[in-house]
Amino acid sequence: MKKLLTVVLAALALSLVSCGGKSSSTKVGVSMPTKDLQRWNQDGANMKAQLEKAGYTVDLQYAANDIPTQVSQLENMITSGCKVLVIASIDGNALTNVLEQARKKKIDVIAYDRLIMNTKAVTYYATFDNYKVGTIQGEYLVDKLNLKNRSKDDPAYMEFFTGDPGDNNINFFFGGAMDVLKPYLDSGVIVCRSGQTSRDQCATLNWSTEEAQKRMENLITSNGYGPKGTKLDAVYSSNDSCANGITNALVQAGYDASNFPLITGQDCDKVSVKNMIKGTQAMSIFKDTRTLAAQTVKMVDAIMQGKDAPVNDTTTYNNGTGIIPSFLCEPVYGSIDNYKELLLDSGYYTEADLK
Repeated sequence: MKKLLTVVLAALALSLVSCGGKSSSTKVGVSMPTKDLQRWNQDGANMKAQLEKAGYTVDLQYAANDIPTQVSQLENMITSGCKVLVIASIDGNALTNVLEQARKKKIDVIAYDRLIMNTKAVTYYATFDNYKVGTIQGEYLVDKLNLKNRSKDDPAYMEFFTGDPGDNNINFFFGGAMDVLKPYLDSGVIVCRSGQTSRDQCATLNWSTEEAQKRMENLITSNGYGPKGTKLDAVYSSNDSCANGITNALVQAGYDASNFPLITGQDCDKVSVKNMIKGTQAMSIFKDTRTLAAQTVKMVDAIMQGKDAPVNDTTTYNNGTGIIPSFLCEPVYGSIDNYKELLLDSGYYTEADLK
């Protein structure tokens, strides 16, 4: 009788694993770059909550923006039996060796938000439409600065910031924005006094607020920008952590809400939303991490059931070994005009969060 019961229980356990592709012991590793940026805290928390709700055990790790730490954490995830790895890389070019270990063990890898480069280990990519992020930012500046109706005799003065050179996304953020803005630069309708308009000139190591602030302070000093000095109409910034540093430098230079240059951003971090309310940041791209987490969970589920994961892009993202099937979520922008509907009514933030 005991033998029969054991056989029945074993068969039931096997059926639970095969039906739906998972059991409560199926472990998913989630690797996030850092806790220092609000965005990654929210991504990690949303991912963990939704994966656990779907029935998975989750190993969530943050790497303190240190590549060796992220590599070590991934090694531990691989050896501890994770079936799928969801990775937001610190440096998309630095994980080739550790992910070869995952590939040999047939562990599927989903690159999360940042494409992981030069490895065949990446199965799928889950992100937002990063090129569209840049074009939305660029089109916002075109509209608010009325560039279509200006000439080189009445130019808009602008400086440019993007993110970490190791993050493949800057090619899309900055590339999308410059595809919109470059014709105005070429015609003289936009003037960049520093002449720093290439991606490498505008890059910000680790997307650091402090580094962005230092560079903006240098630009202010070298070009004489100020409310009573050289005219500055806008600063293009690819994301909020850079925008916060730019804003800090401009406030120190004497700007206030009555004369503040237009600053773009991305992520709708709390600090940046508060700055929008105060009038010291013009806009920020909203990428709802709940949406991206939900889509990633669908991908994990499909993998565990032996199915193809849902994707909507099979042409754009080449990581150096071939096109990575991707799902691109839609970004939108927030500003003083719509932040309540976008962020408060949707439950993303509470009013207390923005005090």
